[in-house]
Amino acid sequence: MAIMHLDIVSAEEEIFSGNVKNIIAAAMMGEVGIYPQHTPMITPLKPGEIKVITEEDEEHLFFISGGVLEVQPNIVTVLADTAIRGEDLDEAKAAESKKRAEEALAEKSENIDAAKALSELAQAAAQLKMIESLRKKANK
Repeated sequence: MAIMHLDIVSAEEEIFSGNVKNIIAAAMMGEVGIYPQHTPMITPLKPGEIKVITEEDEEHLFFISGGVLEVQPNIVTVLADTAIRGEDLDEAKAAESKKRAEEALAEKSENIDAAKALSELAQAAAQLKMIESLRKKANK
């Protein structure tokens, strides 16, 4: 059984470290699947889900707000701005964040940083999408 080591690290803490069979991440160029002995690469990540299958065949889901994925033959590192375990996502907080960002964009005042509001909107929408996906999976 081929495995690789994965580290998911945010600015605040290490979220995950362990051996895995594969990783699926939301890269800027599209969703990427990483398996052992993958060609080395570095790619930016957009806000979204990282799905990990451990060597024990357990699935773990993580939300990242963006960052970088680095792949070496036997080691993969995710450096994320913010990383949250799927089960720790807060739907009410994400919905409120989305609402605030939408209101900020609607104001169109000189005091609004449109790029920041768009970034917050993308993160909140990605979190809500992941929460919905987790809910559907739990109801199966």
